[in-house]
Amino acid sequence: MSDTLPHSTPEESVAAISIPVSDDRVQSLETFKAKLRNAGLYRPASNDTAASHDDVTLLRFLRARQYDVDKDQKQFSDTEAWRKQHNVDELFRTFEANEMESARRFYPRWTGRRDKTGLPVYVYRLASLDAPLRKELESVPSERRYQRIVALYEAMTRFVLPLCSHLAAPTPVSSVTTIIDLEQVSISAMWSLRSHLQVASTMATANYPETLSTIAIVNSPSFFPTIWNWIKTWFDEGTRNKIHILGKDPGPTLRSLIDEKDIPQSYGGRLPWKFEDDPDLDDTIKKVIGEMPKGPVLFVDGSTVKLLG
Repeated sequence: MSDTLPHSTPEESVAAISIPVSDDRVQSLETFKAKLRNAGLYRPASNDTAASHDDVTLLRFLRARQYDVDKDQKQFSDTEAWRKQHNVDELFRTFEANEMESARRFYPRWTGRRDKTGLPVYVYRLASLDAPLRKELESVPSERRYQRIVALYEAMTRFVLPLCSHLAAPTPVSSVTTIIDLEQVSISAMWSLRSHLQVASTMATANYPETLSTIAIVNSPSFFPTIWNWIKTWFDEGTRNKIHILGKDPGPTLRSLIDEKDIPQSYGGRLPWKFEDDPDLDDTIKKVIGEMPKGPVLFVDGSTVKLLG
């Protein structure tokens, strides 16, 4: 753990030729595509149809297993089977808008802003999940809670990340920067949320690899080492290495990663945003999409595409 946040750009796509890609990684990507195509897991682009998976997604899977193509294929195959098992595309397409917006209260939320490299900034304030909200969460059947997590990850990977990629072109954006706020969180509250948090973390690590960039934990309580012993096994080593514990004044460190105007006031910035708020879109994003859409939406070729929810 360290108080220093790394400052790095997201992995480039092969198509982003203005940013050089090492020859071995280009070869790894092409080998990966060929293996997936032979296994019936990938369809390359043709004259009238796009590829079944873009390079940014494939590179995420490659990074997750350090470019070990055989291991990458296994994780990719498992994810495709998981998506079919849970009918993910149809689940997201038909997810009811009001339920999706309500579900955001229980999970990391996009501030509507980006860090200095163009990655969207998310915040998770655990104290906002107070006793009544935890009771409401527990009243939802476990299967539906799981489906909510899936829908929100789909919203991130199919709307927020493509939108931010569009704004950061030609450098694709494939991950998010997250501030986790532990202020005023009791150990009993953390214990009651452990299953909720573990399910989300395990599912994301397996099926949405490399979508987490820097994770800054702020306002950590004195008992955090105990909590860390609970939760560190939920993440693979790569994810654990991205987690940084900051002190009670995280502003100076966060400003090395995020412009002050885009850091919420609670964390030493100037943005008047709190966890319960909808995204406060920056001016550049507003020019592209206007207001933040509700429910299941895609961002495709520079435009918002609303689905049925």
